[in-house]
Amino acid sequence: MFLSYYIVKLKGCGIDLSLNYEIDEGDLIEVRLPSGEVLKGIVMPSTEFSSKDILIIKLDNGYNVGVCTKGAIIRVLRKGAVSIGKEPPMERTVIRGKGEAKVLFLSTGGTIMSRVEYETGAVRPAINATELTEMVPNITELVSEIHVMEMYRLLSENLTPNEWSKIATEVGNAYRNGFDSVVIAHGTDTMAYTSAAIAFAVKNAPGPTIFVGAQRSSDRPSTDAVLNLRASFITACKAPFAESVVAMHGTTSDTYVLIHRGV
Repeated sequence: MFLSYYIVKLKGCGIDLSLNYEIDEGDLIEVRLPSGEVLKGIVMPSTEFSSKDILIIKLDNGYNVGVCTKGAIIRVLRKGAVSIGKEPPMERTVIRGKGEAKVLFLSTGGTIMSRVEYETGAVRPAINATELTEMVPNITELVSEIHVMEMYRLLSENLTPNEWSKIATEVGNAYRNGFDSVVIAHGTDTMAYTSAAIAFAVKNAPGPTIFVGAQRSSDRPSTDAVLNLRASFITACKAPFAESVVAMHGTTSDTYVLIHRGV
């Protein structure tokens, strides 16, 4: 049985108070707009530029929308459906293949690393070593080793120069320890900033550092994650350059991938 609808108090949002009950980032909520439209999604962090009357939620299709809370009726479906910003343990899993390149795969978060659990509405990190090999057919034909490491679980808009510095350290350490290239899964919103930061921070690398993202989460039939990931590993193994780049689909039909210079 569903609970009654209530107008709730939102952190930083100036809507009228019916119950002194706060909504937190990561909660699964339902919003009934004055128009009668009903939206359901995960509460995303606000920024310094966010209006106090706008709430950002991630819908179950993977997209974020801004919702005006004025006159809206909101109820919490599940507290803490996803832990936003939690740093996972930096444990490595190694995939061994028949190729020649030794690649470090770093996950920082973003849509490419997200999977919606439609039964609960929760969002969880999607790609571990097993799922990576399932998503990218014949990946073991390209590489000798892939070291898979989950570094962050952050929305890309929450990555700061502090995280850039730590990513650069990991990339630099990888090359000093004999890796041929690095692939970094990243949210698309600020990927250009991070790729540029790494271009300036990591000098004289022996191989490419490839940032890869997705517009649609990996569980969706229309996802571009598989194409982008495969292209990023082909680039990691075969690219005739050694610089920071971004690998993303080149058309809305996802027929090919473009490699963009990080700067």
